Amino acid sequence: MNTAGHSTAMAPRGLELTPFRGLRYDPDRVGSLAAVTSPPYDVVVRPDGLHHLQSADPHNIVRLILPEAGTPEARNAQAADTLRRWRAEGVLTADPVPCLYVYEQRDGDGTVQRGIIGALRVSDPDERLVLPHEDVMPHIVADRADLMRATSANLEPLLLTYRGEGGDGGDGSATVTATLIERAAEQRPLLATTTEDGFHHRLWSVTDPAGLAAIQRELAGHQALIADGHHRWATYRRLRAEHPSPGPWDHGLVLLVDTARYPLRVRAIHRLLHALPVADASAALDGLFRVRRLDVPLAEAMDALGEAASAGNAFLLAGDGAFHLVDRPDPELLARTVPADRPAAWRTLDATVLHATLLDHVWRVPDSPAHIAYIHDTAATVEKAERDGGTAVLMHPVHEDVVRDLARQGVTMPRKSTSFGPKPASGLVLRALDL
Repeated sequence: MNTAGHSTAMAPRGLELTPFRGLRYDPDRVGSLAAVTSPPYDVVVRPDGLHHLQSADPHNIVRLILPEAGTPEARNAQAADTLRRWRAEGVLTADPVPCLYVYEQRDGDGTVQRGIIGALRVSDPDERLVLPHEDVMPHIVADRADLMRATSANLEPLLLTYRGEGGDGGDGSATVTATLIERAAEQRPLLATTTEDGFHHRLWSVTDPAGLAAIQRELAGHQALIADGHHRWATYRRLRAEHPSPGPWDHGLVLLVDTARYPLRVRAIHRLLHALPVADASAALDGLFRVRRLDVPLAEAMDALGEAASAGNAFLLAGDGAFHLVDRPDPELLARTVPADRPAAWRTLDATVLHATLLDHVWRVPDSPAHIAYIHDTAATVEKAERDGGTAVLMHPVHEDVVRDLARQGVTMPRKSTSFGPKPASGLVLRALDL
């Protein structure tokens, strides 16, 4: 029986996190657990990163989350066939009983993040339980929906945050969940591995009925912010609307992290403009922004960007072997191009100015995959711009408080405005909807 597919008759009070039977790699059937994991699908830099992961192990999770074939239909059919084969061969096996999972990530500096993985009831926007902070791109939602339909699985958890003790009107009961997480982390883990980025990953199961009930009670009093996975959450909502309820599509795989206890890092997502050379991009800004050439290493250029961003909107252009610091926009230009019907915190975002002013008005670059790529890795964005003759637009990150504040007002930021992390590794636990 799929325990995540049934809803109670009562109106939900808040977040509903349900145990499920996780689908996990059998460590005896793969080279190593690290070799079969991957970053989330939208963080993998294609094709370089994709081919690197494919060569790490023939069972790497990218063969499911980013299948390669000639057409979208063939890609999704291939992923479905691969998942069926791996389950039949015992490469992926289901845990015997439904559980929630405590997940820990620890980096080389000793920074620890812990959270709970479970199947979350997919709620409607007007319930104000799961708050987005970015818009989504319809073609990506359609692509992820096609993949989930074909595989009948949630292949990787999205990352949600909530404010435990002292947040969301919490009454201190968050310590119950925190205590259970710490207690689980003292036990022998289900799995432990270190990925090539230096992160140590450990996973434990929570099956005790009293512990599960305590976690569920605590979460029922909270909202969550989507930190990473807006497109997958939109996909969950689309697929739930397509399928009868109650049923397994009523829930989606998530990792919930209490940022009052484990603050996330917020990084920027950079843009690569395929068809716009740096010289043309800079020339178009004459008289509209201040542009300064920086012949310094990347780290120093990013420091200069951070300093400039503390005083106002600022960007760093790259792609011609140097860096060009863009700041001090013409106030009249902003007044003409930035929509005035949003809060000041939204109107002054770098991402807002980039899209409304630079891309739409000055450079006239359409926001489509043919013209813009969104890349998380700073050095990779610069390298691809230099190799392809395009322009890398490097961004400075937004503070989490600004993101959460706008989300609570119901105001979404321009898409791909932030990158919260550390993100959960894909491939440690999957959710098959027939379990």
